[in-house]
Amino acid sequence: MNAIYQQFVGSLHQLPYNLSQHMLISVVSLVLGIVISLLLAILATRRVSLRWPLLTSASIMQTVPSIALLALVYALLLGLSTLIAQSGAIGRIQGISFITAIVALTLYSILPVMRNTVTGILGVDPALIEAARGMGMTPGQILRRVQLPLAAPVIIAGIRTATVWVVGIATLSTPVGQTSLGDFIFTGLQLQNWGAVLLGCVAAAVLAIVLDALIAALQSAAEKRSVARGIVAGLGLMLVVGGGLAPLVIPKPDHLVGAKTFDEQFILASLIRDRLNEAGFSAAKQEGLGSTIAFTKLRYNQIDCYVDYSGTIWAVQMGRTDVADADTVLAEVTRWLKAEHGIECLGKLGFENAYCLAMKRSQAQELGIRTIADLAAHASELSIGGDYEFFDRPEWKAIRNAYHLQFTQQRKFQSTLMYQAVHRGEVDVISAFSSDGRIAAMDLLVLEDPHQAIPPYDAILLVSPKAATAPGFLDALKPLLGSINDDTMRRANYQVDRGDDKRTPDQAARWIEEQIAGH
Repeated sequence: MNAIYQQFVGSLHQLPYNLSQHMLISVVSLVLGIVISLLLAILATRRVSLRWPLLTSASIMQTVPSIALLALVYALLLGLSTLIAQSGAIGRIQGISFITAIVALTLYSILPVMRNTVTGILGVDPALIEAARGMGMTPGQILRRVQLPLAAPVIIAGIRTATVWVVGIATLSTPVGQTSLGDFIFTGLQLQNWGAVLLGCVAAAVLAIVLDALIAALQSAAEKRSVARGIVAGLGLMLVVGGGLAPLVIPKPDHLVGAKTFDEQFILASLIRDRLNEAGFSAAKQEGLGSTIAFTKLRYNQIDCYVDYSGTIWAVQMGRTDVADADTVLAEVTRWLKAEHGIECLGKLGFENAYCLAMKRSQAQELGIRTIADLAAHASELSIGGDYEFFDRPEWKAIRNAYHLQFTQQRKFQSTLMYQAVHRGEVDVISAFSSDGRIAAMDLLVLEDPHQAIPPYDAILLVSPKAATAPGFLDALKPLLGSINDDTMRRANYQVDRGDDKRTPDQAARWIEEQIAGH
């Protein structure tokens, strides 16, 4: 418990910025959702033929898993941005991650507000409406002066539900590159930093409860027709929202260093950030990005640099399925990045982190397995685990087809839990990373790849088109090239991975810096 407390306290410095970003996307989405919902609800009460289609469409939207909706919206915006850029009409859409979060959260907020508004308006006593007509009121005046005021408590109840939903779902915007309280949860899960996970959960829950309580006070004021109570509740709501958004006025760093979703990336992002800061730049990290998200943000200058792997660019971005040696892959990747996207590939950091198949050494020896070709003879009786991306990546298809692998079961894990799963025997084989310190710590055997189905995966430092032109930026990073060998990276990874005496990515990055300086 003391370790979790220390982790919790150690993560608090990130809370103001993450909370402000979370508050921003939640508030903007709620405001848009409320406006859209009220307009649609009024339309639904005026035209009976539209009522069922509108309410049903909003209900169907709720059946789409929130993380899937975020992914779909991101893909649509990315495709739209590419089409716009190709047409030459205007530049690419900027801030895709932010817009994605806003669109998805807005869609999720519509149903409760619209349904409650329709219910509230239709629930007004018909006698009151007839009386209003008898007084000469127009339909618009009846709506504004009779129906909406009387339906206000029911409408606000819908807003309360939407608020809790939006604040909770906003934590899932981290994987599409939008900072939120979910950063604590996703990064904490990867690093087994349960204090950070707890902080993210508690902060999101407290925010939802506070906003719900303040909106409940507005609902009470509407029910009791108390203007004074409504003013107090409104001021309280403005104070909480304003306070939550206040950190946004703090000057932002000039440069962002991206990181994917695993420990090695967190360490390297810390190392690069520190190098840039020492060189006089103002830099910060943006972590938890998927491979495609990181690459997209780099090409659109939404992050300034990050570490990728030559095999990932070769197979995923370039769509290459042929096998080539490491030097050829690096040369082709460097040329393609510059020619197609203006991205600068500075070169190799000095180590390789390739996908590989690994299993417990004792089980491999018992079955006589040393290579993936040996594994193929036993695969029909074994199960395999991979990270979230692996089974959808070209590398897996290449391995599967080259060796004709057919496992009894494929399971996806968060990468840290994947290693624990094979260690405990929940799966027999995993898609490990060759530079991971847990391979040796858990006595796993990396299976040889005699057909060379897996491309080389040299760690390469990529810089965005904009940052590449910044004076001194490239010079600040070039000393890192060739400075980190396989053993150094593996040991740094294990410092963060191990269960006892864990180090943070920042501490592991400083240790690498010491190793570089010592040489």
